[in-house]
Amino acid sequence: MNFSPTPLAGVMVIELEPHKDERGFFARSFCREEFAAHDLEPAVAQCNVSYSPRKLTMRGMHYQAKPYAEAKLVRCTRGAVYDVVIDLRRDSSTFKRYFAIELSWQNHTMLYVPKGFAHGFLTLEPESEVFYQMSVAYQGESARGVRWNDPVFAIPWPHEPEVISERDASFPGFSV
Repeated sequence: MNFSPTPLAGVMVIELEPHKDERGFFARSFCREEFAAHDLEPAVAQCNVSYSPRKLTMRGMHYQAKPYAEAKLVRCTRGAVYDVVIDLRRDSSTFKRYFAIELSWQNHTMLYVPKGFAHGFLTLEPESEVFYQMSVAYQGESARGVRWNDPVFAIPWPHEPEVISERDASFPGFSV
């Protein structure tokens, strides 16, 4: 795996290193030792899959509050998504800044999202599927979110969503 830092401290782009032959390819997508060597949370407590049949489906921007804040490793295993994280760590020099990247089944790129970040994505293709590895099991009472289009973050989404849940659409505006 190739680990590349982003402008947001702790957020890491991870690219698979495929070993190809006549059968296709093989690649590691997680190694506890390599993650720990890059100061990334190596714990995996839960794995999740989200499937969106329609293009331009919005999911986010989600996070879990303390004491159940979670780190995530996110990979698109089918289709493509515009994946976004927002730094909500009040003591961070990049507080309220975002990072965005396209994840797809073709580019084999993953995004590591540390604790203290909101995460979400917009599907760019129909039938997109995203696989998540979480450092903490989901705790409904700690589930939170911020509005995907909040002007405080000024995220330039590539398209307006056509599908969004009532819950995600009704997240409150961000307040400091």
